[in-house]
Amino acid sequence: MSDQSPAGSSGAIDYIAIEESSRFRTLKRTQRSFIFPLAAFFLIWYFAYVLLAAFATEFMGQRVWGDITVGLLLGLGQFVTTFAITMIYVSFANRKIDPLATEIRDELEKAQGQA
Repeated sequence: MSDQSPAGSSGAIDYIAIEESSRFRTLKRTQRSFIFPLAAFFLIWYFAYVLLAAFATEFMGQRVWGDITVGLLLGLGQFVTTFAITMIYVSFANRKIDPLATEIRDELEKAQGQA
């Protein structure tokens, strides 16, 4: 299907046509190609931590420095990872996703104003 004006012949916006347009598919593909691998990485990292806490208690209880244990460091690493992933995603979205989404939204708003 070619990328046509979002307004159909009746003046109403054809949201199905927008969703099927190459720009919208590119937007979805770009977002998914970033989110799915990052989410998989985080889930593996999270479940590894949970499994280590449940089944490798000796390892997790090893003291690194004073009362600081491997388990405590890995647990704090979960928080650090969460914030890092958030910052990485925001940066990615600002550079790759938002400009294309803004173009699509502006085109829809322009068509809505003309309808």
